[in-house]
Amino acid sequence: MDDLSSPTGREPALTARPREDGRAPRALVIGATGYIGGRLVPRLLAAGYDVRVLARDPARVVAFEWGSRVDVVAGDATDAAAVGRAVRDVDVLYYLVHSMSAGKGFADADLRAAETVAAAAAAASVGRIVYLGGLHPDGVKLSPHLRSRVEVGEVFLHSGVPSLVLQAGVVIGSGSASFEMVRHLTEVLPYMPAPKWVRNRIQPIAVRDVLHYLLGAARVPADVNRAVDIGGPDVLRYGQMMNGYAVEAGLHQRPIAALPVLTPRLASHWVNLVTPIPRSIARPLVESLQNECVMKDHDVDALIPPPEDGLTAYRAAVRLALGRLETDSIETSWQDAEVLGVPSDPLPSDPDWAGRVVFTDVREATTSAPPDALWRVIEGIGGENGWYSSPLLWAIRGWMDRLVGGIGLARGRRSKARLGVGDALDFWRVEAIEPGSFLRLRAEMKVPGLAWLELRASPDAAGSRYDQRAVFFPLGLAGRLYWLAVLPFHGFIFAGMASRIAAAAEAEVAEPQKLSEATPSP
Repeated sequence: MDDLSSPTGREPALTARPREDGRAPRALVIGATGYIGGRLVPRLLAAGYDVRVLARDPARVVAFEWGSRVDVVAGDATDAAAVGRAVRDVDVLYYLVHSMSAGKGFADADLRAAETVAAAAAAASVGRIVYLGGLHPDGVKLSPHLRSRVEVGEVFLHSGVPSLVLQAGVVIGSGSASFEMVRHLTEVLPYMPAPKWVRNRIQPIAVRDVLHYLLGAARVPADVNRAVDIGGPDVLRYGQMMNGYAVEAGLHQRPIAALPVLTPRLASHWVNLVTPIPRSIARPLVESLQNECVMKDHDVDALIPPPEDGLTAYRAAVRLALGRLETDSIETSWQDAEVLGVPSDPLPSDPDWAGRVVFTDVREATTSAPPDALWRVIEGIGGENGWYSSPLLWAIRGWMDRLVGGIGLARGRRSKARLGVGDALDFWRVEAIEPGSFLRLRAEMKVPGLAWLELRASPDAAGSRYDQRAVFFPLGLAGRLYWLAVLPFHGFIFAGMASRIAAAAEAEVAEPQKLSEATPSP
């Protein structure tokens, strides 16, 4: 999905300017293991910056692909000694931390951290501070979290260090808490009873455009010290955002009813009930949506020109977040795994509840047969050979598929012994094959989602090991209910399949041996 060798496709105009002594400029990122920071660091490296990070837990930095390429200072933003070490010889400081706690005292803690960083940056003569704040209207009562972000921005603007506060609204990208709330609410609820704020206007921005502005912020003139709004090209109501997501995700648009009785507290409980987003995260997200968040002006354009190919429209940003565009995309919660091929693992910076819902059924078995014998069984699966588990259950599944207009099991297979990419295999299609070791099948039966079946043979001390994984990406609520409905049958189908394939490999080895023993010697 995402090409880190050319992280956004937009960097040439935003490459680092060398210092007067010819050395690369140094960037300090505070919040490097967060959602934005984890995506900004590799782009700073690609743009030519020498990057240092301040991390409470340096072990988390090591988990990133870029972890070995940055200088790590242990500590957090409230540790004056650690911050003092981190800001030495720094040209630009990115401050990308903000508490999402709903508990008391978070605003004071955020303020103390900002004041500690601002004081250290001024003492070390840091060239610039860049802070990612929140888009907000003027002259109205703000939620506690938005108000805290404004206060933090003011600390930097009065620090004596030239500062640029970029005020962004809802960030669209897989792993972004705001986007994940849109994703999960839309996918789970066919009908959406919602607070009246679903009618509020919002100006979302793609994460790739946020990174564009963050990179550009390092190069604004030294006398710039101000806050600017940033946003994408679309101004939408929250309900329109949800239905825009539904269209891009292949779902029906959701009827939405705005209910005046849902307070932020009740709404956050509701979000926590129907989505995996913790209430401590849901509540500040909901509270921040009480006011319309639209750019007041476009002053940012005079400081950081928009990308040459333009800002990303909302639905295009959703497609990127869903991995639907294969070029110039930005890494989100899912990465293509070279061997497995289907999206698998989130970035280390993403929360556990981020990313699309994925259901899996994993089985394994060992056999005394060598890997080549096991592979012959795997490659011969389906068609007349069957699926090495209850023939009746497989037949019923085929009949069910035919009843809803699918292809059923009637296609069989082209060759009894060999498979190639693109071959039809009953109601599957061969999507990838590594002869001797790996087979991935993509389901072509009628299901509310996307499904794969992966079969692998590998050497083992006892002979060989068989690994089997079924992967299902549910489409909306129907997909989740479908998985729950078939889950009881997986114990019969997939468990039996794994053990019988291993046994079939042993039988294939034993049969030639028996034949050899029965043949008289010349």
